[in-house]
Amino acid sequence: MSESNLTEADTSAAVIPLRLSQATKVSFDRSELRLILNLYGRKVADGEWRDYAIDFLKDMAVFSVFRRTSEMPLYRIIKNPALARKQGIYSVMATGGVILKRGHDLDRVLAVLDKTLKIVR
Repeated sequence: MSESNLTEADTSAAVIPLRLSQATKVSFDRSELRLILNLYGRKVADGEWRDYAIDFLKDMAVFSVFRRTSEMPLYRIIKNPALARKQGIYSVMATGGVILKRGHDLDRVLAVLDKTLKIVR
């Protein structure tokens, strides 16, 4: 269809190419997602977590973990590049908005959620 044959209803919805819409959003790269999803898989296997959501926003990327889909997230793993030279690009936030850990290394920040039980003798 040529542009001259389009009606007003056809031109009301603009199509934005995917590569242009994602250029301004922060996202997790493959290695970051691997670390997060490995932890998520272990917690699902333990029966602690059941669902997740990923949000790619203009200024941060957020991986939210839920016990049940209808609840508030138990934890949010946040990547905020604006804090790269300050407290660290990564943080883990609990339900009430309390930041449990911040840092520059995602593996060390996620360690706060991956507590394993040890036998004490």
